[in-house]
Amino acid sequence: MNNSKTRKRILIVDDEPGIGKVLRINLRLSGYDVISTTSGAEAIELVRTRKLDIVLLDVLMPDVTGMDVLERIRTFSQVPIIIFTVNPEIAREVLKMGANDYIGKPLNLVLLADKIKLVLSPNQHIKGHDAKKEENPSRR
Repeated sequence: MNNSKTRKRILIVDDEPGIGKVLRINLRLSGYDVISTTSGAEAIELVRTRKLDIVLLDVLMPDVTGMDVLERIRTFSQVPIIIFTVNPEIAREVLKMGANDYIGKPLNLVLLADKIKLVLSPNQHIKGHDAKKEENPSRR
């Protein structure tokens, strides 16, 4: 496993503590450094103040929506962001707003792991958009 200095740091933003816990455990076991919050407002502050490699962001949250969080983060950071949503129309919208990718809920942990690796890959800008088109049509 990677040592803590080379581990990629992931911020999980989801208002459902059970989902956050499952993701934290799974991603830590995969070698990532993980921070989580249930608050959109806190997520914005964490992106401002912490060195993060990627943000996993739920769309539906009570204090600030994931779309609002994405919009605010994009005013000061280009940190990669993967959005969680059940709605394909919202998925298309968040991609236009600057999200790097999305994944449908309920979450498929294997697909999420693949998307994280893709978004974090050095040549993501070359293949990222085409990969999204190929992966997402398999969703039901």
